[in-house]
Amino acid sequence: MERLGDDAGRGPVPRLAGVSIVLPCHDEAGNVARMVAEATAAAEAAADAHEILLVDDGSTDGTGEAALAEVAADPRVRLLVHEHNRGYGAALRTGFRAARLEWIFLTDADCQFELMELVDALPQAAACDLVCGHRVRRADPLHRRMNARAWNALVDRMFDLHVRDVDCAFKLMRREVIQSLDLDADGAVVSTELLVRAQSAGARIGELGVSHRPRASGRSSGASPAVVLRAFRELRALSAQLRAEEAAAAGAAAPGAARPRPA
Repeated sequence: MERLGDDAGRGPVPRLAGVSIVLPCHDEAGNVARMVAEATAAAEAAADAHEILLVDDGSTDGTGEAALAEVAADPRVRLLVHEHNRGYGAALRTGFRAARLEWIFLTDADCQFELMELVDALPQAAACDLVCGHRVRRADPLHRRMNARAWNALVDRMFDLHVRDVDCAFKLMRREVIQSLDLDADGAVVSTELLVRAQSAGARIGELGVSHRPRASGRSSGASPAVVLRAFRELRALSAQLRAEEAAAAGAAAPGAARPRPA
């Protein structure tokens, strides 16, 4: 994998031809309208064409109704619905599969990022397959910042993934690269799985410092005990799955490995 830093690829670059903005939502009724407005402004500043994909992951607070109002107001907004809550990873897979344009921009519907900073990712996009944000000053409580630091260190050690902020929901990615990845995680470990599999596939990864702001509406569930325990289970499962895939690939490539007989 070629690693590009914050300053890589600086200089004049063309706008993106098209970007699909994927917004996973779970109980974000109070944020949907603002998020769509900010995503629209950012997309119009960065790309010639865009679509906004709202993925309602089994919300029960009126998120679906708020999203339908945005769909009615702008044909570039699409709504994808999970009737039951299936998890962050499942919501991302639904959005990624539905994306139609050359680039995918992933962010969350909690309004914690300055989406106009998407324009700042364009210089690196000319030389990268993924541009991953890292929160310069994370607007979260101390315990969440400490947990994130420990999590990033663990992921780095397990997968040799030298990304500063694995779970940062500010990622600009080439659609053909992301849609070629076999993602399985249903929970938050999907962010780790996405980057690990992209790295294994030889994707060029760059990083960009981005702003972070406090949540204005709704409630985060990322630090709940159930979510944390699920994340550790999925991380162990991902590690075991990758080891099995590597062993299978090594066995298939070994001299004298059994080959299927011709029919």
